[in-house]
Amino acid sequence: MRVVVIGTGHVGLVTCGTLAALGHEVVGTDADQEKISRLQSGILPFHEPDLDALVEEQAKDGRLGFTDDASEAIPNADVVFICVSTPPRSTGEANLVAVEQAVRLVGHQASGRTVVVEKSTVPAGTAQRIRHVLLQEGNGVRKELEVVSNPEFLREGSAVRDSLEPDRILVGAERDWAFGVMRELYAPLIANGARLIETDINTAELAKHASNAFLALKISYANALARICERAEADVVAVAEVMGADPRIGPDFLRAGLGYGGSCFPKDLQAFQHLAASLHYDFPLLREIGRINDEAIEATLEKVRAGLWNLEHKRVVLLGLAFKPGTDDVRFSPPLALAARLLDGGATVVGHDPQAMANAKEECPGLLASTDPYEAAEGAHCLVVCTEWPEFRSLDLRRLRDVMAQPFIVDARNLFEPEEILAAGFSYQPTGRPGSP
Repeated sequence: MRVVVIGTGHVGLVTCGTLAALGHEVVGTDADQEKISRLQSGILPFHEPDLDALVEEQAKDGRLGFTDDASEAIPNADVVFICVSTPPRSTGEANLVAVEQAVRLVGHQASGRTVVVEKSTVPAGTAQRIRHVLLQEGNGVRKELEVVSNPEFLREGSAVRDSLEPDRILVGAERDWAFGVMRELYAPLIANGARLIETDINTAELAKHASNAFLALKISYANALARICERAEADVVAVAEVMGADPRIGPDFLRAGLGYGGSCFPKDLQAFQHLAASLHYDFPLLREIGRINDEAIEATLEKVRAGLWNLEHKRVVLLGLAFKPGTDDVRFSPPLALAARLLDGGATVVGHDPQAMANAKEECPGLLASTDPYEAAEGAHCLVVCTEWPEFRSLDLRRLRDVMAQPFIVDARNLFEPEEILAAGFSYQPTGRPGSP
């Protein structure tokens, strides 16, 4: 099938590579001409494991191309995916300006029977708006354009695997022929056992926000549980293991830490709150999820303050700047929120991350960056583990201790076992479990 993907961010570019790998003829397009030029040269705009190889292979085989002129590709497309950004407004409402612009372009340029797929995360009811705009741009002529909701359930850091081995494919549509097109599009994945869930459009749109809000709830629950465990001298890691052994709960997203971040959970939670309010339903649980997430950053800051007394004239090292391992994404990054609080308190803050340092420096100009963790720790009074990159597990702890001015570690992700840190001669404050006095 001929597929056009509008938007080459994290979702759009992974969609391009995945659909090309399934045998379709794919063109990725973006309003950012520089980004398209770099993609045409084989340079990806962000880090995502295995994506560079996938894009390179599909481009080399002729199934994947890129253009900054969508009008070239849309008229011949069987399916057009809208994968543009939907950032939050100051009210929490999703900003759908880019979605509208993409839809107007499709409505104007589409020439034959075409399925228009919402891949961007949008509030329930957006499809009705899209239909209206498509009709407007067709000058009142009812073209054979059908809107479909096909939310993504990708995790940054494993997005390629999640796309090629999905646990479910959700398709919301109103007409049988549109369902048929989507079945054909995803036929190889369905044949390999991926579960296809077909619903009406409003249900599909709502399911995405509901899923992300619930996952954020599990994370915030684990973080609140960590506060209780610290006061009760219990171990949140062991408590979460007991909880996760119950199949009704499961172990995923029960790791206490510095909180969630990234481009999805924070904005989707806000958008879901706004949607609930617009439907005249008060959903206070959603507000509490966000409050507890912010509390996790404050709790880590207080551990640093308790160990250092004053932040002024202290050097604090943050190991990890991306919101999670496997990505260079620093959008709504908890480590950068912590860095800002430390800088405001007068500390010198040095960050180290395997992938995200350039983005972090751009987002937080006061942050110093080091490509070497031992160099970063030179003369430091505190080291905070902010992102659980596996590379950090192999650090030489005694070498770290020897270069630091004060051997003090705050482990905001429980990356290490307390016994090994204490044996290396550190004062240690983990999250939700016993540490050193």
